[in-house]
Amino acid sequence: MARIIGIDLGTTNSCVSIIEGSTPKVIENSEGARTTPSIVAYQEDGEVLVGASAKRQAVTNPKNTLFAVKRLIGRKFTEKEVQKDINLMPYKIVAADNGDAWVDVRGKQLSAQQVSADILRKMKKTAEDYLGEPVTEAVITVPAYFNDSQRQATKDAGRIAGLDVKRIINEPTAAALAFGMDKMEKGDRKIAVYDLGG
Repeated sequence: MARIIGIDLGTTNSCVSIIEGSTPKVIENSEGARTTPSIVAYQEDGEVLVGASAKRQAVTNPKNTLFAVKRLIGRKFTEKEVQKDINLMPYKIVAADNGDAWVDVRGKQLSAQQVSADILRKMKKTAEDYLGEPVTEAVITVPAYFNDSQRQATKDAGRIAGLDVKRIINEPTAAALAFGMDKMEKGDRKIAVYDLGG
């Protein structure tokens, strides 16, 4: 039976996990880290770097190194938050034909979904390397404040990455579910969940 992976597609870092037995396990990436920087770099020769390798070369390639793209996903170019980011980011944010906020990298326009798909592909490969089998299904977390457009755009990013996204789950809900996976006691309980972000 195929495994369904859980992906935390973060603004700063991302991670991937599975359930082993009844316990959630965060999978280490090829660099041995449990989190992967949510950074994508597009090289002159067409190579796409994701994670730590993209972060390492960011200083020498700032206009083509994308970070915090999650802030653009599912948003229109004219939105106040996007307009603020235009002045903060070293890369170019542009308006797509449909009014969405896209990025311009090496003269090519990419949607936030396409860039996020590169991060999701890295998470998918991390899981496949660990499991030794193909992964096609995933659950992806999003911030609780994401609107329907942002949730759908995240699902689209998963599809572009070759994943059948079974569910989009709020990050605090995912944390509460992970906390309760190994606690099978009967009865009502109260837990506090704080999402520090990143």
